[in-house]
Amino acid sequence: MSTITTWNPYQELERIQDRVFRAIRTANGQCDSEGACLPTPADWSPAVEVSENETQYSISADLPQVSREDVKVVVENDSLIVSGERKQAEAPEGTKVHRSERRYGTFRRTFNLPDDADAEAVNASFKDGVLTVTIAKSEAKKPKNIEVRVD
Repeated sequence: MSTITTWNPYQELERIQDRVFRAIRTANGQCDSEGACLPTPADWSPAVEVSENETQYSISADLPQVSREDVKVVVENDSLIVSGERKQAEAPEGTKVHRSERRYGTFRRTFNLPDDADAEAVNASFKDGVLTVTIAKSEAKKPKNIEVRVD
């Protein structure tokens, strides 16, 4: 019996992009002979979940090992910008790290605010490594009925 798999062009494009960047970093001496590359600031971006209900929009970002002081949330030009840095912890003296797959460095995510978002009513909270930003929806403009007279 054969299995049908769905082709995802975005995943394929991401794999190609990773191979190209790895080849460039290897040529620049940023990867070792086994193909393990040093992380760069652009190597990681927090995973997010964007949702809405009748009264607000919500963006949740996974930020493990990032302190609240290293996160910045800004509303600018109808965009919500979440930026920050995850700092690499120093290994204790005498410890040899054999493999590190965690990503460190700065990150920046930008989200365009919908037309009905109230940029003045933005709240952010940080708990258990998850940043939650809520943006209230502005009062919807109610349609105005205009009576048309027939003369």
